[in-house]
Amino acid sequence: MHALPVPVKFLITILGTLVIGSLSGLLTADAIGTWYVDINKPAFNPPNWIFGPVWTLLYILMGIAAGLVWNSATEPMAKRRALAVYLLQLMLNFGWSLLFFGLRSPALAFAEIILLWLAIVWCIRSFGPIHRTAMLLLIPYLLWVNFAAVLNGAIVFLN
Repeated sequence: MHALPVPVKFLITILGTLVIGSLSGLLTADAIGTWYVDINKPAFNPPNWIFGPVWTLLYILMGIAAGLVWNSATEPMAKRRALAVYLLQLMLNFGWSLLFFGLRSPALAFAEIILLWLAIVWCIRSFGPIHRTAMLLLIPYLLWVNFAAVLNGAIVFLN
């Protein structure tokens, strides 16, 4: 099978990650202006406008990380396993928005974000031996999900 050129691999991983992230936002956007406005939130809840730029940057970093792994000279099976973990955490990321905003269930979303956090750690550990920079590019994502988990937990507590 003919290998894809490097720019195509990065285009697929970056745009694919952005599309999945954007799709979850589009599917749940109506709840942000209605239901989410009315629930109790902690004092440290950021303004709504901050989430779009932060997630866009994180999705780009995630896509670059996946592209670095895909393009690495590592044994193909190790890359496939690492990229499967990447896809798992990306699907959990997508699912969180559907649970929190779509189903309007902060409690269910909180349980899911714990699984997401574990999957991100697993992804970081999977990327590390393949490409150090790819691993490091996922650290801001993990930190943001740490914050999101605390925020999600606070919302559960307050409601």
